[in-house]
Formats: sequence, C-alpha cells, structure tokens
Amino acid sequence: MVFPRDNGCFLVDPFAGATVKLPALSCIRLRPPNAADKYVKYQDHVTPNGKHYVTWLDIRDFKHVPTLNKLIVCSPNLVAAFVGTGQISQILMCQPGASSWSVRAYDPCDGFEDMVFYHGKLYALADDENLLAINISQDPSTGDPQVSRIGLVIKGDPDPLFEAWFPDDSTARKKLNLVESRGALLMVRRKVCCRMVGDTIVAGRISEFEVLEADFGHSRWVNVTTLGDDQMLFLGRPCSKVMSASQYGMSSDQIFFLDDVTENAVRYAFDEENTSVNVYDMRDGEVSSPLPMSWKHEILATWLFPRD
Repeated sequence: MVFPRDNGCFLVDPFAGATVKLPALSCIRLRPPNAADKYVKYQDHVTPNGKHYVTWLDIRDFKHVPTLNKLIVCSPNLVAAFVGTGQISQILMCQPGASSWSVRAYDPCDGFEDMVFYHGKLYALADDENLLAINISQDPSTGDPQVSRIGLVIKGDPDPLFEAWFPDDSTARKKLNLVESRGALLMVRRKVCCRMVGDTIVAGRISEFEVLEADFGHSRWVNVTTLGDDQMLFLGRPCSKVMSASQYGMSSDQIFFLDDVTENAVRYAFDEENTSVNVYDMRDGEVSSPLPMSWKHEILATWLFPRD
C-alpha cells in the first residue's frame, strides 16, 4: 500500500509490516536540469495541429497539489508512477530510497488512465485508448532511472458517444484499466451511465464492460468475450489483477469492481450514501452486489491480494 506524505512516500506491506521509503512528490529532478529557468506557460506550447498542451512545469504551477494516481514497483531498482491534477498527468521514475523523482519537463502531459509492467516493459494507457510504451534509461551522472522516450504502440479508436449528451440529459463516462491475463495484455473499458441533476453530473447504478486484448502484431485492440478458462478479474485504479476462479470457489468470467472515489471527483458525483463492491458477469452482462460490505465515499477502497 502507498501512503504519500509531505516528507516522502511510503510503501507498506500490511501483512509483514515492511516499509520502503520513496521521495516526496515535492522532490522532482527535472530533465533537462535548467528547464525551470526557461519555463513558459502552457499557452506557448503548441502541437503541429495547433493545439495547446500542458507540461509538468504547468502542473507544478497550478494551484492544485499534484496527486499520485498510480504507482508500480517494476523491480527492486525501479518505481514508476503517474502524477497529476484533474485529468492530466505525467510519468515519474525513481529508485527506492532515492532523494527525488525524475520527470521530462517539456513532454506533453496526457490523460493517463492506467499503467502496467508487462513482459519486462512499462506501458501506459491514455484516455483516448492509446497504448504507450515507456522506454527507460539511466541518468549518466547519478545512475537513477529516467524516461528516455514514450512511443505509441496501439492507436486507440474510442467510441465518439462517450461524453456526448442525449436529449434525456443522460451521458456516459468512460473508465479504462490495463491488466495482464495469462500472458495477454487486456484493456477493460467500463461505461458509467450518468445523468444531469441540477448542475451536477451524477453516476447511476448501471455499468457496462468491454474487454479488449492488445494485438501487438497488428497494432490494434481486439474485442474478447472471455477472460480465459477459470479466470476472474478484480478491477480498481490502485491495483487490478486476474486470478483463478476455481481456486477460491468462484465462477469464471466475472469482473469485481470498485468505484475510485478520488478519481471520480472530477468526472461525476454519486447520489448514494454508500458504495459497495459490485460484480459484472461477462456471460450475461448482469451487474450484482454479492457482498454486504459498504463504505462512505470519503474512504478510499482498494484490493489486497495474497502473495503468489
């Protein structure tokens, strides 16, 4: 589990009690080192198609404190995270015990939805469903890990009806996750049905899911109708994992999911006093609430898995 603090971030094993310290989010090593001296606001950053983009220096200049959205321990010497504010974020790198994170100061920030360490490489998923490969190198002066290049692996083809409004004041918000399943890399697309209540977008109780597999040979996402024989999926922003269903007396092709409260705050609100664990059955498309547990929205929930 990850606990960001002013004096650092802490990785804690809740079972063994072991703790690893990471740098505080305020301790950032810019690349290039003189980037802050040449900082200009985002209005002056323009892509070839004429659109403005935001960099890490702009995020740092915003009034909101950057939030740690996702953290992955890739190896004993490499920790990756994406950090941002609102719906924009940037990828940071560090070693456990290091004094600072590394970030490419001039790279455009993106709407990163999820990140995974897969087959020895780091991949990030953006909100436009682009799958990006993160190439990592070492700082020649310190030996610390740093992002050397971010390359497009699969170009997304998102449904244009997401975020669109319909005559009955309803709309849909999209949530994306990456997860490995038996050697395949899957993108899980969740459709959250919403409606307008006054001036607020409010999530309903209906969710729909699609599962797509990364076809690296043809650089595309391919729809699949099953997680694979004897597989079930636990889905959440901090952590997602595919596990054996029969090992725990469960049924296969079920997706257990949580509402990521912190993330949702900028997209939609809830009209329920409590939120519970829900499960989507890929075989019939039904959503049910199999567990009696519930929690207040102010409390962040996550999955804890037994060690492999």
